[in-house]
Amino acid sequence: MAARNSGQQPHGVAASTLLKRAVELDSDSRYQEAFVCYQEGIDMLLQVLKGTKDNAKKCHLRQKISDFMDRAEEIKKFLEQEKEDGKYHKQIKIEENATGFSYESLFQQYLNAAVTEVWIEDPYIRHTHQGIGKGQQISGLEEIRESLCKHGIELEIEFSSSIHDREIRFNNGWMIKIGRGLDYFKKPQGRFALGYCDFDLRPCHETTVDIFHTRHTKKI
Repeated sequence: MAARNSGQQPHGVAASTLLKRAVELDSDSRYQEAFVCYQEGIDMLLQVLKGTKDNAKKCHLRQKISDFMDRAEEIKKFLEQEKEDGKYHKQIKIEENATGFSYESLFQQYLNAAVTEVWIEDPYIRHTHQGIGKGQQISGLEEIRESLCKHGIELEIEFSSSIHDREIRFNNGWMIKIGRGLDYFKKPQGRFALGYCDFDLRPCHETTVDIFHTRHTKKI
């Protein structure tokens, strides 16, 4: 029979884990990731506070929340200043066969309500596992264009024989450069293999992702 510690609240354990991770990231100067962990950890601690009746524990939790909020606010101001000065740079190294790096996982935190345009420059998007089959590039892109149009999104396509850069820009100032471009996923072993539909479960090729912020993002 497994023993359980009923005195530990699930939110408290999760908050502790997140905030410990936040402090580690903070110490490694990975401030953007640390800020996200601080925010999520603080939210969970607030839930714990709401369910705590002991006054001494409440006082202790309030102090911890206050300390973490102060640090999160300091990081927020630092990141805002870095972006304002055009000095922000974050690097993610994706190891060979690593998982958990879907497009959503990489880009979601940089896509907000202010984003109305996205520019993608990639010299080679042809393979089936990139969404476009060999010999069907134009028809495939046209199908994507028509599908996006139904959702009020306009896709403009330009071809170039001299393109060499790989970068993605959002008109809220974020710019992402991936060493391998969008082609950093390995081909799935089959239609029923893990990762065929869920890209977070799909193994990756080794590559590096560099993320910058500039106040003056111009159209490619």
